Amino acid sequence: MPNFTLLLYRLPASARPSSPDEFAARMKTYMAWTDRIRAEGRYKGGQKLMDDAGKILTPAGGRVSITDGPYAESKELLGGFYIISAKDYDDACQVAETSPHLSYGGRIEVRQIHEL
Repeated sequence: MPNFTLLLYRLPASARPSSPDEFAARMKTYMAWTDRIRAEGRYKGGQKLMDDAGKILTPAGGRVSITDGPYAESKELLGGFYIISAKDYDDACQVAETSPHLSYGGRIEVRQIHEL
């Protein structure tokens, strides 16, 4: 079966947990979902990313320019990712639809991985 990445985006200032207990409760829902797709044999990997903007590397006149990113006009931050196996895009989207990320106001981009 092909592999797909589920890219989890969120608005920078929205839907942040208001307390450590709320954060723990949210993580528990993500872990339960992860355990379910692992039991189905779909889970291949994934991680939560730090809540910072990261760095952007771009070529600039034969050199590499490193800046803080994403740019100020970005409306969303990439908050994490999953790698799953699925028969096709429809199957991958059906798995993504069950993610708790959507219930917290996030957005999921589904992309097939080109196996080299």
